[in-house]
Amino acid sequence: MENNVQTEESIDLGKLMPILNNRRKTVGKIVGGCTALALIVSFALPKTYESTTLVQTRSAGKDLGGAAAMAAAMGLGGGSGSDTLNYIELMKSRTVLDPIIDQLEWEDEKKKPVAKDFAKKFLKIENTKQTNLITVTATGKSPEEAQMISQGVVDNFLAMQTDKGKQTQSTLIQFLNERIDEAKKDAEDARTKFAEYQQTHKVYSPDEQAKAAVAKMNAFDEAISNMAVQRKASQAKLDAVSAKLGDIRSSSQNFNINDNANVMALRKQIVDAQVGLVGLQERYTEDHPGVISAKEKITVLQKKLSEEVNTIVASKYTSMNPTQAALIGEQANAQVSMAVAEASESAIKARKEEKEKELENFPQDVLEYLTLQREASIKEDIYTNLVKQCENSKINEAMESMDIQVIDPADLPDEDKPVSPKKLFITAIGFVLGCLISFGYGLIQYKREEA
Repeated sequence: MENNVQTEESIDLGKLMPILNNRRKTVGKIVGGCTALALIVSFALPKTYESTTLVQTRSAGKDLGGAAAMAAAMGLGGGSGSDTLNYIELMKSRTVLDPIIDQLEWEDEKKKPVAKDFAKKFLKIENTKQTNLITVTATGKSPEEAQMISQGVVDNFLAMQTDKGKQTQSTLIQFLNERIDEAKKDAEDARTKFAEYQQTHKVYSPDEQAKAAVAKMNAFDEAISNMAVQRKASQAKLDAVSAKLGDIRSSSQNFNINDNANVMALRKQIVDAQVGLVGLQERYTEDHPGVISAKEKITVLQKKLSEEVNTIVASKYTSMNPTQAALIGEQANAQVSMAVAEASESAIKARKEEKEKELENFPQDVLEYLTLQREASIKEDIYTNLVKQCENSKINEAMESMDIQVIDPADLPDEDKPVSPKKLFITAIGFVLGCLISFGYGLIQYKREEA
């Protein structure tokens, strides 16, 4: 029974082909008509053009830190790759696209697309894998429109990045300036106090023995100054990031990063290493192998601490977008850095007090003179170094706008070479469709003859 059905449903191509050949005029009209119709349609469809801009992100040359480090800890990729993906998404934001949409002419203002839909229809933003290059390809109804959209995306993104960078850095500079004012006042008070003591006690220069003994304390004074600068700079960074976080700040303070056991262990190692370094600097120069090795050890420990903090924060904020999570990571790192500086400063001061007992044999007025002199020196160093940090932040602010560099500006497409409609492709589709219709027509004639 099944064999009979298969026999009845089978088609004898030997009979079908003659049928098509006998009706070749009709078949030719069908194929030719469909091909001609497709060709007419290809000419009737509106032309579209493509313009491409090639840009390069500067993040590949930066150290892994901040947003990049947080993205790496969250498994979103590290280094330039994660930054590049963030840039691509930012290029599709309303801040970047709305001015372009408003600049274009729309037949019906009610049908004007939102940024999300506009990006899907008119933009193709891609990153070449394993590179920090981004291509921004835009389509438009004319060569000029395509070029305007492509160039507009890059220009608006650069403007947004510059404004965002200025806001962040300006907040940090503001907080740094507050610390600078405090440090300047402390330095002036210390200088005044030292000068008044000199005039009152008529002590202007201690003897050589006292100078030699106090010279050994310079390493402690310098270390205390550096820790104070780090503490104040970290506080400024913490205040700046917290201000930028706004409402998110409360959620980031639900846990104290400094209470983590791993963080506490690394903090203690860094503090011990800092105290050990001061002990070496008291006896040797900066070029001594022991001093160099101690500094390298501190650098490695600080890097481990930063990685540990990023990992902890990332595990708690997995549902948050990378930008917000990165800010919270910076906030946590600033908290930890400030805590390390405070602990190191306290430990170095304690060690310094032990060393100062060796000076007890000197006259009281000489000891007080030397103490006031060192305090004035420390306060001056703190003020000077904070000013340097503020100047460096201003330089970084100026460089923020260079995160994206335009390699190839948006090109102006050739008016005679639109990307669509693809006339040859559409015509080929019409030809294939005509062949299929002809084949169907032949089957119908075949069935009729068989019947």
